[in-house]
Amino acid sequence: MAELFDILVASIRDGFVQVSAFVAITVVVFSYLQYRTGGRLVERLERNERWQPLVGAFLGLTPGCGGAIVVMPLYIRGSVGFGTVVATLIATAGDAAFVILVLAPGAALYAYGIAFVTAVVSGYAIDRFGLGVGRVDRAVARLRPTVTDGGTMASANPAANPGHEYGIGACGHDHGDERETGFMTWLSHAVHVAWWLTALVALAAGTAYLLRGAPDVAMTVAPTFEGAFTVAGIVGSVLSVYLYAVGRRYIGGGHVGHVRESFHSAYDTFQHAAMETSFVTVWVIGGYLLYEYTVVLGNVDVAALAAAAGLLAPVGGAVIGLIPGCGPQIVLAGVYAEGAIPFSALVSNAISQDGDALFPLIAMDKTAAIVASIYTTIPALVVGIALHALFGPMFGFGVL
Repeated sequence: MAELFDILVASIRDGFVQVSAFVAITVVVFSYLQYRTGGRLVERLERNERWQPLVGAFLGLTPGCGGAIVVMPLYIRGSVGFGTVVATLIATAGDAAFVILVLAPGAALYAYGIAFVTAVVSGYAIDRFGLGVGRVDRAVARLRPTVTDGGTMASANPAANPGHEYGIGACGHDHGDERETGFMTWLSHAVHVAWWLTALVALAAGTAYLLRGAPDVAMTVAPTFEGAFTVAGIVGSVLSVYLYAVGRRYIGGGHVGHVRESFHSAYDTFQHAAMETSFVTVWVIGGYLLYEYTVVLGNVDVAALAAAAGLLAPVGGAVIGLIPGCGPQIVLAGVYAEGAIPFSALVSNAISQDGDALFPLIAMDKTAAIVASIYTTIPALVVGIALHALFGPMFGFGVL
């Protein structure tokens, strides 16, 4: 029991300092750029069709799902082509990117670089040659009636889907809904401010941790580096759980994983970033605990199983990538950082996964979402298996 408790506390502490503090900075910068530009970047993308798959891939490559989510309603409006959707989703690193960037930056550089190249090539190929998208779209449409106007390629123009209208309900953020006021609202805002103060301490501790070569950090409460690492990690995780489970009801940010089209103020951008990061924190801690408890309680040698899987390892990575959302991908990224799965599986998952960006597409065009998932999984399988066959499993590649 003592060992299980130590794993729990260590996961709570390490998840916030090693991952969440860096997530917070990235998300708040992206949100603030949206706030300052007022959506002008999106308007420019709509006017330059030639560059759409390339820009879509860049947006997808942005850590987190915010950049990719921007593209989905543009496709529904007919502003970008289906190739741009596929390019964006292939390049999408999701929230799992934060885990890999912090714990295995070398692996992140190569994995997401390969995913980006694959995304650009696939996006332009679909827009230029079609690659059978129309046939697949019709086959999927026959499996189930679509709630939209026929799916991705039903229109005469294969580059867009102009029949759709982007409804306000699909954007994924709050629209003036009433919130409870009073003590809990005041408390939630206070927790939000305390969360950012803790995140800054955790960011400093996390940076020092990386500069020191990612050493083992003692669990202690003292005016030292180890003490700051421990206190900031535990307090930050506790505050994150509150914001995710309770605070969003009182101060907003209830729809995590969805990009905001606009922000009312700079404070609003910080609040949004805190809510998004709290969501990531909960999943990161859950992923850490799932992996550690599975290994300890089941006496499982994950690395041996992955090694025995051979070419099935990248296939498994691609299949996990089919699951919408970032939770399973965060778990897989954490397992890779432990050296337990091969690099080929990480790459196939990076290409296949769509993160939270698939949710708005599912809501607005289910057929398009299914077809897009097919066209992100195929290159994931090809590239992942090819990497495994050419270079081997490469366990622990790029891990600190």
